Amino acid sequence: MPGRYFEQFAVGDVYVHVPSRTVTEADNVIFSTMTMNPQPLHLDVEFARGTEHGRPVVNGMFTLALMMGLTVHDTTLGTTLGNLGFSSITYHAPVFAGDTLTAETEVVGARASRSKSDRGVVEFEHRARNQRGDLVITCRRAGMMMRAPATSEAAS
Repeated sequence: MPGRYFEQFAVGDVYVHVPSRTVTEADNVIFSTMTMNPQPLHLDVEFARGTEHGRPVVNGMFTLALMMGLTVHDTTLGTTLGNLGFSSITYHAPVFAGDTLTAETEVVGARASRSKSDRGVVEFEHRARNQRGDLVITCRRAGMMMRAPATSEAAS
């Protein structure tokens, strides 16, 4: 299983995730329309030309979702019981079609569950950067992580 169990996380661990992902105009349009977000800053090239950005800005919720997706394989794939919440999400710079995002995750907290012995809570800080190395988004989230299964030796 690619994801890590609760015991495999230590505060201070940093995971640099691969692969990266280039954002397309279609990503932005499909995500914005699929989520019923008609914001012209995301969808209207003529409107966006008149803004400080001069072109459409990728929907921030797509940027968050993409960053989260980039982290799954190295951290939670098959070992999470779900997200408990996001304590912060900060957008540092806009993302545009054609930008390539990479992500990294730092473990900033870990504790055993107070109510269930088969799991623990891990607090992650996720960061994404564009192809120039500019920080574009950060977030902190808590995940409920499975404990490693007992081995047959431990069970006997």
